[in-house]
Amino acid sequence: MMTAPKIIIALDLDNLSQLNELISKLTPELCVLKIGKAMFTAKGPEFVRALINKGFKIFLDLKFHDIPNQVAHAVVEAAKLGVWMVNVHALGGKQMMLAAKQALDAYQSEQPNNNRPLLIAVTILTSHDLSDISEIGLVGTPEENVLRLAKLAKNCGLDGVVSSAQEAGLIKSDSNCGKDFITVTPGIRLETDLKQDQKRTMTPKAAIELGANYLVIGRPITGATNPMAVIHAINQSISLSHEVNDA
Repeated sequence: MMTAPKIIIALDLDNLSQLNELISKLTPELCVLKIGKAMFTAKGPEFVRALINKGFKIFLDLKFHDIPNQVAHAVVEAAKLGVWMVNVHALGGKQMMLAAKQALDAYQSEQPNNNRPLLIAVTILTSHDLSDISEIGLVGTPEENVLRLAKLAKNCGLDGVVSSAQEAGLIKSDSNCGKDFITVTPGIRLETDLKQDQKRTMTPKAAIELGANYLVIGRPITGATNPMAVIHAINQSISLSHEVNDA
């Protein structure tokens, strides 16, 4: 598997000069960059290619959720861009996830010199709590829904899931998805930060202790005067100051 740092920085800045200044301060050895819907819509595929050319690993966070054929084509196009990780939404169901996995496997067979991106599935958004998932008709707690969707993704052959850190340990237990199943955890906040729009949050150290493989961190880093100092402090807190994780 491709190696990568544990810190994934969410590039959610609207100001172009601030974005460019931030990127100029970052080093590919210490962080992955996450490009979501807003950034991808604003900047497009060329922005992704430019960051890859600078040496960064890219998590393309577009949460594909459509009919199987559309999602299969979408993940292959992401693979052609050279991204390190791409995701679909587990609520798209078994056939959609299988189609995505099979399409990436076929792409890798046709392009043996290229590593296919890691394929993961979003479970329940960290901005959702019990009242939110009840309103959309899901039965059970957020944790129960996360685990059900994680097991479905595992059975479809995906590499892992996006969940809150609160569910990471449960997902990675031997009786569920196992320790080799990747967990990518948004909602990471430093102890001094407010939760903002996230409801199921956790500190970096606590998330790693629960089994999270990768930490998605946005404003605590992107809003910092010295983002590299924050990255070093986080790495120190999780005892990974000079290491990368082999997923």
